[in-house]
Amino acid sequence: MAEINTFNGNIGRRGRAGKKISSSGLVKKVSPSFSASSEVADFNEDTIAAIATPIGEGALGIVRVSGRDALRIVAKAFKAKNNRSLSAQKSFSMRYGWMIGHSGEVIDEVIVSLMRSPKSYTREDVVEISSHGGYKALSAILGLIIDGGARLAAPGEFTKRAFLNGRLDLAQAEAVLDVIQAKSELSLKNSLAQLNGKVSEYVSDIRGSLLELLADMEAKIDFSQEDETQDEVDFSGRIDGLISELDVLIERGLKGRILREGLKVVIYGRPNVGKSSLLNALLKEDRAIVTPIAGTTRDTVEEYINIKGLAARLIDTAGITEYKNEIDKEALGRTKRALESSDIVLFVLDSSSALSHEDLALAREAEGKRKIIVVNKSDLDRRLDLSEVEKVFSLKPVLISASLGKNLHALEDEIFKSFFDKVPSTDEGAFVSNTRHIAIFKRGLSALLAARNSLSEGVSLEFVSLDVKKALDSLGEITGEVFSEELLDVIFSKFCVGK
Repeated sequence: MAEINTFNGNIGRRGRAGKKISSSGLVKKVSPSFSASSEVADFNEDTIAAIATPIGEGALGIVRVSGRDALRIVAKAFKAKNNRSLSAQKSFSMRYGWMIGHSGEVIDEVIVSLMRSPKSYTREDVVEISSHGGYKALSAILGLIIDGGARLAAPGEFTKRAFLNGRLDLAQAEAVLDVIQAKSELSLKNSLAQLNGKVSEYVSDIRGSLLELLADMEAKIDFSQEDETQDEVDFSGRIDGLISELDVLIERGLKGRILREGLKVVIYGRPNVGKSSLLNALLKEDRAIVTPIAGTTRDTVEEYINIKGLAARLIDTAGITEYKNEIDKEALGRTKRALESSDIVLFVLDSSSALSHEDLALAREAEGKRKIIVVNKSDLDRRLDLSEVEKVFSLKPVLISASLGKNLHALEDEIFKSFFDKVPSTDEGAFVSNTRHIAIFKRGLSALLAARNSLSEGVSLEFVSLDVKKALDSLGEITGEVFSEELLDVIFSKFCVGK
């Protein structure tokens, strides 16, 4: 793939600083450590601004400004109490004063914080204006900054600049959003580990091994008089080792996704076995309607709970197996869709009645899904044959009473243990949790499997090395050594404005 140097001056479109743009549109990072004040950093001449705190009434609000003119633009609208100029203000310092409107009126009482390039979040000059948190005050301040020459930032543009300026790699930039959106303690800890570069370390180690392998292969191609048998055995073993490393990362990826997104737990079973009662019991509130009338639930009801620091998304479903009208048909469809996308199914049975044809029909629908068999109403006289249950499902049931709150902790333990032997610790390394990263690891694995198969079939090393190169480039997409403008647009569009 031919590359065009962006500083050549002969190319039609402008490249990113410290990057090379290939003829296919892929961008390769050249220098990960330059400051926004350097000459190559003139790719982003705009100064951007946005409200960086949630809109609404609050004690404080922040307007963030970033770019080479940030200090000059803010200084035009700010009057310090000590009448000192912002231009003389030291980095990582604050100054108290007022934002002044075009007619000389006071907009709000503020504190201005300054972080000079390159030691800032974006590696550009960053000014943050802390005011009262009302929408009117923040909007007025932002309006002054825009009128002064800044433009409104796009979603995620501050973090995008942090990536383009080399402060964060792409995996760390994506982890910023995961930290913001963390739904549980474990999710937060894992996201912070990724922000601190744990996933990047995995990628760096594997890419380093791939580079060494590729270099040795190319040396072998150039000096083909070497002993081919011994070298090919060595190449095969090294590829097998890299395949094993990727296998482990992908396997841990399922747990990582659960940490990031939460565990999708579907409460499933025939009508009137106590599914909604179980949902309410686990939530410790009356979220779902419970009546003695079978089939009360028609829509899916969803809520989150926390199980040992893990976010679990509980989904109560309709228990019907056949539909008699359009409402039943839609309810059945929603139940099936929830079942298909579930991580684990709580299959609820009624202890006070024998296993029924409906139970067996629903069991067939749930075949292949990870399940916990929950026997509810264990406080009532038992008519359910537990040995038959174990035979049908090949699982030992958990006996509970949703109405009395009996044995719910044991059920929560079973849910947790279905995926984790113990509470995950970042001391053992971060779990890869980003769906994009997992897909890239799978692509890299596929390329290495192809390389190993080619070696075993005696294919020339020139062709084997192409698959190794493909794996190398794939992994570069995780940390941003290789990326496209379209990819960046997709990733950062998920961020809020101001981050």
